[in-house]
Parts: sequence; structure tokens; C-alpha cells
Amino acid sequence: MISDKLNNLSFYKFPKEVVDFVNNLSSETALGKYVISDDIYANVEEYFTKEVTNAKFESHKKYLDIQILLKGKEKISYAPVDELNILQNYDENRDIVFYSDNVENVPYITLDGSNFVVLFPHEAHAPQISLNESMKVLKVVVKMKITS
Repeated sequence: MISDKLNNLSFYKFPKEVVDFVNNLSSETALGKYVISDDIYANVEEYFTKEVTNAKFESHKKYLDIQILLKGKEKISYAPVDELNILQNYDENRDIVFYSDNVENVPYITLDGSNFVVLFPHEAHAPQISLNESMKVLKVVVKMKITS
């Protein structure tokens, strides 16, 4: 996992089109799916954060996530997938596995619009968690295909 300030994004070896896409985002970016290249796309979504008791760990096998908030704040809990119990088996069409483990009292990162997090396939994450109370957030998740 990588967590850093947005202004450091270009220090990482992300493709130029990812850095350019992220640098052009704003709180006015329209909701929807954005195709960046054959192996990279982004989803811009809006939702209300939820109580930690309603959060579920998830992970992906084909894509890594770069998650950034454009409006609001949320917590993302994280844990190694090899320490978790599968709730729903891998869905290849959606590239997702869900886990049954409790999300409370585990490490987390707070996204606040100034930072980003990169989550790899071996790292489960539980996004969309409220800090103190539910709030509406605008988030972009850039999905980059893992190549072997």
C-alpha cells in the first residue's frame, strides 16, 4: 500500500496519462466511468459514508486501486488478504472478493482530498467509512490492470 500527498503523485512510476487525468480532476468532475487507456480506467462516484459496522473488506485480483477524494472525508480500513476469511468468493466479472472479518479496530487511512492511497491485490480494504458522522463524498477510483 502507498499513501501520500496528491502533490507527490508524479514521484511514482504511474503512467503519464494517469498523472494527467488525476491532475485535471476537481470537485466539479462529472460522475461516471472514464477510460484512460486499454488497461486503465477510472470511476467517479458520489455517496454517503457509512458506519464502520456496515463496512466490508474487499480486494481485487486484476486491478490495483488508486483512491482519491474530490469532496469530503472518509476512512479506509486495510488488512492483508491472507489474514481474512472469504465471505463471497471471487467474482471475475466484477474483479472483487468480499471478506467477513470485522473492520473495527484495524489500521486505517483518512482520505481528505489532499492525499491518495494505492491498494494492491494482496491488500484488502474497507472504504466509505464515516469519520464521525455520515457525509456526502465525491471519489475517484483509478483502476490499473496488474501485468505479470
